[in-house]
Amino acid sequence: MMNKERSVKTTLLNAPYVVWSVIFIIIPLLMVAYYTFTANVEYYDISFTAPDGTTYSYEIDGATVNNIDDAKEKALEKAGVDSDSVVFDNASAESRTEFTTEYFSEIFSKDIARAFGRSFLYSLIATALSLVLAYPFAYVLSRSSVKSQKMQMMLIMLPMWMSMLVRTYSWMNILEKNGLINNFFGLIGLEPVEMLGTPGAVILGMVYNYLPYMILPIYTVMSKIEPSLHEAAEDLGCNWLQKFRRLILPLSVPGIISGIIMVFVPSISTFYISQKMSNGKIVLIGDLIEARIKNNYADGGINVGAAMSLVLMIVIFICTIIMNKFSDDDGGNIAI
Repeated sequence: MMNKERSVKTTLLNAPYVVWSVIFIIIPLLMVAYYTFTANVEYYDISFTAPDGTTYSYEIDGATVNNIDDAKEKALEKAGVDSDSVVFDNASAESRTEFTTEYFSEIFSKDIARAFGRSFLYSLIATALSLVLAYPFAYVLSRSSVKSQKMQMMLIMLPMWMSMLVRTYSWMNILEKNGLINNFFGLIGLEPVEMLGTPGAVILGMVYNYLPYMILPIYTVMSKIEPSLHEAAEDLGCNWLQKFRRLILPLSVPGIISGIIMVFVPSISTFYISQKMSNGKIVLIGDLIEARIKNNYADGGINVGAAMSLVLMIVIFICTIIMNKFSDDDGGNIAI
């Protein structure tokens, strides 16, 4: 009886999570798959009776004609019947949904392949730079006093309270030709440098916007390392480098993995940062997905965009599995 009540209580507690997952995860994924593997085929259903009483019926591909009159002419041409004295029983525009894999062929075009490669490279660089910047900061933060930690955490979170739009535009104003940096160069007699529209500007935008996502998980893991472990390492004669390599780094691996995933995933799929920080000169995969869905909705653009999104999700999923594998193999192994 107790087990049955516990089972019912567990089911009720899990119900909101299951409903949320179905509505916001499973259904959107199914919609992406639906648009990826289906095509809306438009055609003209033409049927007519020839003077000799023979009935003809044709489906004319809508992509091969401009209007229904052209479809009629094409049907007559196929039947080899003259238009005189022909009685059209039906002439209507129709559409149906068909299974297809044709949209994947566009993914392997040169432009899309380059955008995928560029997105992957930039996100890797942004993630690596974020890790290099975040790790020492998180270590110092975890070793600071409680009051200092609260102050530094406030400084980390403060920019996150603003819209990404505002944060990105702030850097645009700093990097533009008449911005803060180039004005400083002018004061010391240097020529202005073109910074916007470069890969460095895009990567800088990624690092600035997503750096807190690297700091927070690493700090959370480091702050849980018991001070007694530091003392034990020192008592055993470890210098700082040995203590870092054998104690701090192994215990912080789970936080590093979480931070890498939290920075890499939004970086590889971003589109707004690349548009603004490059002045539209650098196209990432997120830009192509947005453009296809937004500008070519009626011409199958949503299907190509869905196909690119599906491939991007698969890439992210594989990278996440690999990173979690590293976490399972290496996390928490201490050797002093």
